[in-house]
Amino acid sequence: MTGARDILKLGDPRLYQVCEDVAFEELEEVAGWVQILHDAMSDIRRQYGFGRGIAAPQLGIMKRLIYIDIDRPITMINPAIEHPSEAMFELWDDCMSFPNLLVKVKRHKSLTVRYIDEYWKEQSINAEDAFSELVQHEIDHLNGILCTMRAIDNKSFKYR
Repeated sequence: MTGARDILKLGDPRLYQVCEDVAFEELEEVAGWVQILHDAMSDIRRQYGFGRGIAAPQLGIMKRLIYIDIDRPITMINPAIEHPSEAMFELWDDCMSFPNLLVKVKRHKSLTVRYIDEYWKEQSINAEDAFSELVQHEIDHLNGILCTMRAIDNKSFKYR
């Protein structure tokens, strides 16, 4: 079983790479990748008490794939942010790749995320507040961006 130990840690060069789109021909592999993401996130939840979403590159799967599980599981293939609000908010962000560190960042208060689901159907969700922040964090991973790179200033770090 995949667990927290398998999540790439801060400093691993793969975390800074831009991921490739998932191709339609890879759709059969998506369910297996999602299971790996689910298992790792479940282990983080058990060990650290947090975890709402995870991006494929955090487990070395260099594809544009996100798994979110808040009240129900959502698989986002090739997600893209549209219509980010001008309104921003600050928060302490956490990440499974450095579970004991919090980083103060600014995020868009609302946005629309367009993606393909596990049945290769195009979907769109309007996201606000905490869900908006989560989507931005996970899509950043697909673009090789960590929240440490979005810190408000050099005092925006603290231990959990």
